[in-house]
Amino acid sequence: MNQDACEVTIVHENVVRKIRKELPDVTEMVQIFKALADETRLRIAYSLTLESEMCVCDVAAVIQSSSATASHHLRYLRDHSLAKSERRGKMVYYSLADEHVADLVKIAYEHAIEAQQTM
Repeated sequence: MNQDACEVTIVHENVVRKIRKELPDVTEMVQIFKALADETRLRIAYSLTLESEMCVCDVAAVIQSSSATASHHLRYLRDHSLAKSERRGKMVYYSLADEHVADLVKIAYEHAIEAQQTM
């Protein structure tokens, strides 16, 4: 017997109707999670929760990559509305787009720690 599935098929139509009516289009949410699913981009995003603003060179040093690689990942985060950038002279500084992004990253980290502790 499979402990993860029902033994019989009974559809609760009222529940299904209610959820279908209220279920939003998740296309944009999928793009957010895809962008954060990359280990390097998630490390960058987490770094930006610790330091609110970082230049490309500092990000490259943190992730132990070239500036070109760091810049590529930062642009990807920016293009997916997860980060913003500002040029100051010859330097480009990045920060998370807003507190929602920081909260997502922090909550994911907390959940991962809790999940590890229960294993």
